[in-house]
Amino acid sequence: LLYLVRHGESAHNAEGRIQGHSDVPLSELGRRQSAAVADAMADVPADALFVSPLRRALETAQPLAERTGLSISTDPRLMEIDAGVFQNRLRTELPELYPEEYARWLSGDPDFAIPGGESRRALMARGGEALHTIRQTGCLHAVVVSHGGLLSAAIKVLLGIPAHRHPFRLENGSISRIEWTDGRVKVLSLNETH
Repeated sequence: LLYLVRHGESAHNAEGRIQGHSDVPLSELGRRQSAAVADAMADVPADALFVSPLRRALETAQPLAERTGLSISTDPRLMEIDAGVFQNRLRTELPELYPEEYARWLSGDPDFAIPGGESRRALMARGGEALHTIRQTGCLHAVVVSHGGLLSAAIKVLLGIPAHRHPFRLENGSISRIEWTDGRVKVLSLNETH
């Protein structure tokens, strides 16, 4: 069983700023969300805790590690999409600064690579590989703390959802549960925020 946690709200989330690989801290709300995740998962029988090395994910994982006694194992494959020239920009700035590139991004084209960054298809490959590797560690119950784009992309890989489709979005501080049974993937919950 995999417990997939999107990090709490970051300072950039609160400002409407594109993060990508930016290493920004959690906002005050994000710290509260992280504490709520730790409370909600305190009794989960987790064997391991895999985390993106970006600060917002590490700060989300820390309260859970303290509550459960699990060590944090970082994996760079769990980092958010490399947002290239969009990184650190306000979403409202993008139509003016990069009109053609932003329009291509909004089109959902999975093969469009943000200049200086990566494509959604590349993100899917990286995320899917990371989750398969975690499954192969033999952990019965693993917690993964990562990013909305990465986790959504990886879930699409596991479920065989085509790259051009974007059927769901994960909220800050959400928990999703995925189970492998007889070689098949089953989504037990998606985007739990209660």
